Amino acid sequence: MRLIEELTWRGLVQDIMPGTDEQLQKECTTGYVGFDPTSDSLHIGSLVPIILLMHLQKAGHKPIALVGGATGMVGDPSGKSEERNMLSAEQIDFNVKGVQKQLSKFLNFDGNEPNSAMMVNNYDWFKNISFLDFIRDTGKHITVNYMLAKDSVQKRLETGMSFTEFTYQLVQGYDFYHMYQNLGVTLQMGGSDQWGNIVTGTELIRRKTGGEAFAFTAPLIKKADGGKFGKTETGNIWLDATKTSPYKFYQFWLNVSDADAMTYIKIFTFISPAEIDTLIADHLPSPHLRILQKRLAQELTIMVHSTADYDFAVKASQILFSDTTSDTLLSLDEKQLLDIMDGVPTFNTTKAQLTEGLAVIDLLTQTGIFPSKGEARKMLQSGGVSINKAKVESAELNLDATYLMNEKYMLVQKGKKNYHLVIAE
Repeated sequence: MRLIEELTWRGLVQDIMPGTDEQLQKECTTGYVGFDPTSDSLHIGSLVPIILLMHLQKAGHKPIALVGGATGMVGDPSGKSEERNMLSAEQIDFNVKGVQKQLSKFLNFDGNEPNSAMMVNNYDWFKNISFLDFIRDTGKHITVNYMLAKDSVQKRLETGMSFTEFTYQLVQGYDFYHMYQNLGVTLQMGGSDQWGNIVTGTELIRRKTGGEAFAFTAPLIKKADGGKFGKTETGNIWLDATKTSPYKFYQFWLNVSDADAMTYIKIFTFISPAEIDTLIADHLPSPHLRILQKRLAQELTIMVHSTADYDFAVKASQILFSDTTSDTLLSLDEKQLLDIMDGVPTFNTTKAQLTEGLAVIDLLTQTGIFPSKGEARKMLQSGGVSINKAKVESAELNLDATYLMNEKYMLVQKGKKNYHLVIAE
């Protein structure tokens, strides 16, 4: 299957410049995607452009990841309803380094290979260009009428747009021109909201050099219910494990809807079309087994984090969502425990009470897990209460500090699915 044919099947092609498919079939092509350093970590919205670069390299072409140290100072108006806050040069430099480190996980940068990946920062060439040089050598080739016609500009005319943001498409266009001249780049890829900026680059190349460049964009990812992809109640799903733990990352993919899973398994994985068709066929008769979601979560967690992180995420999920032994729970360190218990109601007690010995029925009522001793005793007698995944066999159980995990926490389970985290200070 040709590269563009496969990407189209996967839902990764929206707009494409004539001749792009033919160019990719003809020879090893150098293509790039730009990444905006608004944070020191990329989030899952950045996975599509990353995957485009990965597909490009797997097909034998040369990928370049451009981190916008210069364009990050300007601000891309595409898809924005208002101008964003400007970051300091120091903050952008810090973010660039974080993004560069992340991108190195996904591409082969072995310099001995003809299609080895490259990483560039557009600040390296923009820092030596004066404003007068830029408007003389670049600005004169693109008319104001041409720039005004772009959707990213039209959508902002009513609310207002600064000259800084208005010039963004010229700055991004110059990136394409500069790399065309110096690195042999003839292809740019990106999200569909970037089409106008990308086409400005191909036009600049044509007008300044008479050369030909190519481009295609991928659709912006949306959820089947119309909600915004990649957002949760707590914010972005980051690729950095310190911002979004591998467990939470795994859970995000595990909990997508069936409709989204059928879309995402094509977009975000490299599973062959034939195997994906088989997975979907197996999933549809028994959606409650979440065959697609489990495979999607596995592929993405291993790709972004590691096999060990995936194994832990599965083990952690079993702690809350299936029958496990207390040994599994007790093996967690504090950070792992708190990641898993994110969202579980918390209750407080004191270490002093546990040192003296605290009757389980008193713990259950003093913390408010049960409204009365009568209800607590009834549930205890029916075997419906567990402490740290071990069933409480007697309503007369006395608890002490040995029941604390990491010397601070105790997990109380009421019934099959109601969890409560007791914190002893």
